[in-house]
Amino acid sequence: MSFALPKPKGVFVFSLLLAFFGFEDALSQKGRSSKPNVLLILVDDLKPALGCYGDEVAVSPNIDRLADMGTRFELAYCNQSVCMASRYNLLLGSRSTSSGFYSFGSQFRDVYPDAVTLPQHFINNGYVAHSMGKVFHIGHGNTNDDASWSVPHLKDKVIEYLLPESNHRQLTREEALFTNEFSVPIRSLPRGAAWENADVLDEAYADGRIASHAVDRLRTLSSESDQPFFLAVGFVRPHLPFSAPRKYWEMYDRDKLPMPEFEKAPEGAPPYAVKRQGEINAFKPVPIEDVIYQDDLKRDLIHGYYASVSYMDAQVGRVLDEVETLGLEEKTIIVLWGDHGWHLGDHGSWTKHSNHEQANRIPIIVHAPGVTKGETSTRQMAETVDIYTTLSSLAGLPKPTGPQPIDGLDLTPVLKDPSKRIREYAYHAYPKRGYMGRAIRTERYRLVEWRRQNDPSATPEYELYDYEKDPLETRNLAASQPKVLAKMTRLLETEPPAKPQVTKKR
Repeated sequence: MSFALPKPKGVFVFSLLLAFFGFEDALSQKGRSSKPNVLLILVDDLKPALGCYGDEVAVSPNIDRLADMGTRFELAYCNQSVCMASRYNLLLGSRSTSSGFYSFGSQFRDVYPDAVTLPQHFINNGYVAHSMGKVFHIGHGNTNDDASWSVPHLKDKVIEYLLPESNHRQLTREEALFTNEFSVPIRSLPRGAAWENADVLDEAYADGRIASHAVDRLRTLSSESDQPFFLAVGFVRPHLPFSAPRKYWEMYDRDKLPMPEFEKAPEGAPPYAVKRQGEINAFKPVPIEDVIYQDDLKRDLIHGYYASVSYMDAQVGRVLDEVETLGLEEKTIIVLWGDHGWHLGDHGSWTKHSNHEQANRIPIIVHAPGVTKGETSTRQMAETVDIYTTLSSLAGLPKPTGPQPIDGLDLTPVLKDPSKRIREYAYHAYPKRGYMGRAIRTERYRLVEWRRQNDPSATPEYELYDYEKDPLETRNLAASQPKVLAKMTRLLETEPPAKPQVTKKR
């Protein structure tokens, strides 16, 4: 006797089983998020000293590779050329002139306790948000924002030495500032070395360790296929000190590095427009409270900057390699952003903290699968604050509304068509010596308006530069080009007045 099921019934049961498991798989696939992941790469003190931006000296193959994957903004600008404020600009979507955050020690939740930061906006829309390295500015009285992350932020060093002669194993001025160590007066502490080139592996310094953590975190996050992630990875070089493994220094011929072309203040500029001292003087062998005259010292500093760029670039490459290994490149929006530029001796300055081109022009590179086309660039003016709004749009999230001011524009139309224009100028500001300097940069000109902060009705002073004819900013044209000045002033007047500095809580 045969116990086989009749064929028609067996086919029916088998079909039911297929249908059931197929339906279950369909439900499983439906449950998986179609939202793109976000990888935000933040780099400290990075001007566009990169091969993809036309720098013929820089060795930056990995950031150049990212530029080949997406769209490069040729004319991107920070909203303020100082670390703390610029990172608030990015993570709040607010210009300093709207929020009042200009200097160290001001905590944004003291003013906007319910602020929704960029990563929080993603958390509120179904993402997990992780961070490591330098994302928020930690130091100088500022701290991380725990509410912005799904898991605790992974912090590492900004000021770092391996060689005993660099700091003689003592706490240095800048180390104290970046660790919020104020138990003794900062100026009573010794200065650390301005550069170091130890013969060590990449992970001996913080950026190498951060890259390793980022690789590990990508592996973990990618295994959770139904959970989109927002991963912020902050690299600290080329911030001072220029501590980088020796092999990156050896990539450059010191004697062939570009020296500053114009080291004077612009003719006709206000005396407070150029900053020549500051954090650079906290490092040896830089002269204390003096300008840098020695060509050998200039070459050493420039060498250190480029070596640090190449070291950081190699770490970016490790992260990009892992994105590709995990097959995430078509599922992940990648943005690389420099928080502000850095003067390498132009105008005699070796810092940021100004309204000039070298301190404010930054790299912004965006890879957005299905939106950007590879190897494209645009001359659309872009600002740091645009990243919050643009990432929200690219990920299909609701438009951010605050409650903090949201100043950025959505650059998605430009990413789709790099010839499209949605803004005529970029806006930035910097307060110095009791003056507020508000600036707008069009494709050809920059206007800076300086007003006394305690007397806004006083007659302002202006700087005007023509980057088509005078890219080195050798001469202030405000007095000699009244028609251009008037046009640029009208553009500036469309922006609201700058909000006063937020009072620090004691």
